Amino acid sequence: MSTAHTFMDNFSPQSRVMDAGRRPPGAGTANGTFGELLQGALRNDDDHFLVTLPIRKYSRARFEPDYSSAQVSVQPAHKCKSLKLVQRLLRHYDCEFGGTLTIESDLPEGKGLASSSADMVACVRALEASLGFTIPTELVLAELAGIEPTDGVMFHEFVTFFHRKVQLVRRLGFPSGLVVVAIDAGGQVDTIEYNRHHHLFSDEECAEYARLLASIENAIRTDDLPALGRIATRSAILNQKRNPNPHFERVMAIGHVTAALGVVVAHSGPCVGLLFPGDPACQAGIARAESLLADLTDQVFVVESIAPGPDSRTQHQSDPTNRNTNRRTA
Repeated sequence: MSTAHTFMDNFSPQSRVMDAGRRPPGAGTANGTFGELLQGALRNDDDHFLVTLPIRKYSRARFEPDYSSAQVSVQPAHKCKSLKLVQRLLRHYDCEFGGTLTIESDLPEGKGLASSSADMVACVRALEASLGFTIPTELVLAELAGIEPTDGVMFHEFVTFFHRKVQLVRRLGFPSGLVVVAIDAGGQVDTIEYNRHHHLFSDEECAEYARLLASIENAIRTDDLPALGRIATRSAILNQKRNPNPHFERVMAIGHVTAALGVVVAHSGPCVGLLFPGDPACQAGIARAESLLADLTDQVFVVESIAPGPDSRTQHQSDPTNRNTNRRTA
């Protein structure tokens, strides 16, 4: 038995659940991530990892207990991964009641923005709010590992994460604010199906990814945004042979003329974007990038990275600074 499972078997707040009487409804929030700053594999195609780019787009969940039934339902009905996770957690704590999950999200599905990961984490936080205690991260990770490969959005900062093993590698903190001007090339990618294809990495690629990982972790810690942009671009280039984006070369060219830090992609989705510092002095370049990208598609959107502060358990349910244009920019 793993250390994590041993820990969880010893952690048993069931008495708090059962003694507390009827629990109130609970709400929770979790942010998404714009693809990944870096994604690859280490050590002979093992340890598939990613470095998150957490953004100010959110999934919001509400859990309302139902003491007349042991069944749990979810709306929308197709959010079956979130349903499965909450069912497992209620069983873990020997809860004899069911309830209703309601999920709303800013994150489109199948685009590589961690929509299902954010849904599930938001549901965990809603369940926590209802039950009245924090569910240990070790338990959440263990349960998520049995459902699908997962992004590290349960951590309110940039992280290196083993997404197939669903394990935290390293917390990285926050660089200065970032803005992504992005396009959606169309279509959807199923996370489970994508990761089911092995996409073998050569020894040479693994060695390069190890160097890139060390470099980007240092860039984030030292707030070296130009280095961060270069590494994200290299990861995007390497990913073209696994998940080619039809607009990639044109986006690269637009990045050069707008002085972007680099290119960032959803490695398992159809979105590609240009990375800029979140500095007022960069607004002209951001606006020009929006306009030029709109010549490629009308699916243009802008997102900002999250910042230090209260974690997304307590974020406001709407974020007026987040823009999703989904339009052709004049």
